[in-house]
Amino acid sequence: MLKIVHLISSLNIGGAEMALYRLLSLMDRRHFQNMAVCLIEIGPVGEKIRASGIPVHSLGMRRGRPSALGLWRLARVLRHECPDILQTWLYHADLLGLVTATLLRVPITVWNLRASNMDMSHYRRLSGWTVRLCALLSGWPQAVVVNSEAGSAFHAQYGYRPRQWALIPNGIDTQHFHPDASARQEVRRELGLAPEALLIGLIARFDPMKDHATFLSAAGHLARVEARAQFVLVGEHVTVDNPELSALIAQSQLSERVHLLGPRSDMPRLTAALDIASSSSISEGFSNVIGEAMACGVPCVVTDVGDSARIVEETGIVVPPRNPPALMEGWQKLIGLGQAGRQQMGWMARKRIQQYYSLEWIVQRYETFYISLVKE
Repeated sequence: MLKIVHLISSLNIGGAEMALYRLLSLMDRRHFQNMAVCLIEIGPVGEKIRASGIPVHSLGMRRGRPSALGLWRLARVLRHECPDILQTWLYHADLLGLVTATLLRVPITVWNLRASNMDMSHYRRLSGWTVRLCALLSGWPQAVVVNSEAGSAFHAQYGYRPRQWALIPNGIDTQHFHPDASARQEVRRELGLAPEALLIGLIARFDPMKDHATFLSAAGHLARVEARAQFVLVGEHVTVDNPELSALIAQSQLSERVHLLGPRSDMPRLTAALDIASSSSISEGFSNVIGEAMACGVPCVVTDVGDSARIVEETGIVVPPRNPPALMEGWQKLIGLGQAGRQQMGWMARKRIQQYYSLEWIVQRYETFYISLVKE
C-alpha cells in the first residue's frame, strides 16, 4: 500500500481544495493510504475530507506569515507517518513541503500547480517571492503536476524546470453535477424572481484573478438592454459586507439585479438553475466551476485564459479577458438562442465533460501516476 501525505495551503472553499477532496474521496483505499495536512486552520473542505474517513491535520499557521513552528509541526507529521510520497498543492505548500521533505529524506516529493497567467502585482510581495523561489527549486521534486496545458506553459516561461511534467486535468463529478429542471424554478422562487428571469452566474471567490469588475461592468451594460437579466454571484467574500464588491455593484447600477449568495453548500442545485454560467477570470488553470456548469447542462461564456477555451470548445463561447463589451456580447449570443437552443448547447457540454473530464477517469490517472513514481 502506498502512503501519501497531501500538503495544501488551505482547506477552505476553492478549486484546488475541492479537487483534493474529490481525489481523496475516490482513490482506492485498498492500495492508497492518504492524509491531508493544511498550513492554516482546517476549513469546510477539510471537514468534508475528515468526514469521508481521511485523516486531516492543521499546522496552525497564520495566513501570509511563515512560521518555524509550522515547519516543526510538518516535520513531526512526516516523521510519524513516513510517507512514500509527499504531494504538495499550491505555492506556499510546495515550498514548505520541499524544504521539510528534503531535510527528512522523504522518498518522493511532488508539486501540484493549479494556475496560469498570474499577475503577481495583485498579490502580496511574499507570494511573489514564493513563486520565484519555487521556480529556482523546481528541479528538486521528482515531478510537477499541472491541471492545464496553459499552466505548464506559463510556469515554464516563469523559469520552472522540473524533472517531469505531469498533466492531469481536474475531474468533474457528473453524478453530483447534473441537469435539474426543478432547480430552475426553486431558485428563482427563493430569490423572488419571475419564472422567466434569465439567470447569469459567476461562481468564484472574490479575488483579483476572478475579475468581478469586468463581470459587473458587462452586467451593467446588459441590464440596460435585457429586462429579464438577473445576476447571481456565489463564493467566498461575495457578500453584501464586502465594501469593494458593493462599490462595484453600485457603480454598475445593479443593486436590484445582483444577488450575492456568499459561499454555499448547494452548488449543484444553484449551478443547474442558471441559464448561463460565466467566467471573467484573467488567470485560470482548469476552471472547476465551468466544468461543473457544463456537467449541469448549462452553456458557458468564458474568458480565453488557462485551458477554458479547450474545455468548452464548441459547447460555449470564448471572449478576451478584461473586455466587458465582449463578455456582454457572448451572453447576448446565448440569450438569442432561446431556451431550447441553450438546452441543446448545454446537452453537448455535458457530453463533453462525460467524455473527457469525468472524475473517475481523472482519479485513475492520479493513481497510475503515483504508482509509476514508486516504480521508477
